[in-house]
Amino acid sequence: MGAVNLSETEKSAIASIDERELGALIDQAIRDEQLGDLPKLPLSNCGRYVSSKLHRFGEALSRYGQAKAAKKRSETKYSVEKAGRDLSFAVGQMKSRLEEETKNGELFYVYDQIHWPSRFSADLTVRVSYRWRRSVDEDWKHGSITFAHKVVSRPDFSRPTPKRKPSAAKQAQDLQDHLAGTWESFMQSSLWAVRDYFKDGGDGALIPEKFQAIPDSHTGGLNNFSTQFWPRKA
Repeated sequence: MGAVNLSETEKSAIASIDERELGALIDQAIRDEQLGDLPKLPLSNCGRYVSSKLHRFGEALSRYGQAKAAKKRSETKYSVEKAGRDLSFAVGQMKSRLEEETKNGELFYVYDQIHWPSRFSADLTVRVSYRWRRSVDEDWKHGSITFAHKVVSRPDFSRPTPKRKPSAAKQAQDLQDHLAGTWESFMQSSLWAVRDYFKDGGDGALIPEKFQAIPDSHTGGLNNFSTQFWPRKA
């Protein structure tokens, strides 16, 4: 799954799951204290969110099956029932996301497969491409916006001072790791900004070709509004 779009595998898996069947299989698994036919559903292909809930349900089910004392049985049964509800809820959430993504896809699409730079500098950039149209009767229009951000290094007083000064190579690698993490967050924020702009009914013709990210006034880094390239509503 990309930062914005579900993959075709995920879409197919999510669409194929019947929520009533899922609920019945979860209930059966709890009664039998084993997964039973639940693994036959393509839950592992529905994305990390559903996969993580499936894993937690499996763990909770195992603890319930191993419990012997009455008190422990009661505690673990509550936990496994909650894990089952969480799994069902996660699938429902992903079905809603698929429905929304399919509907949005009729009018816009943000390309989220962005290649990582081979090396990073303090001047970070992310180019986001997209296509859009005002109605399904129109031809697609294509465009892109390049986001830019200047990373300002500040001392991290939360970390203990090393007894020895790191080597130049270690400092260079630490800097690359820091910039890579910042770029990844910047990339995701840029993609979400373009997606949210279109979701809010924004006109693709008004998206600028370039946008300088607005740093946080306190930290100098990025915040939730740094990549919002359109005027904020009062």
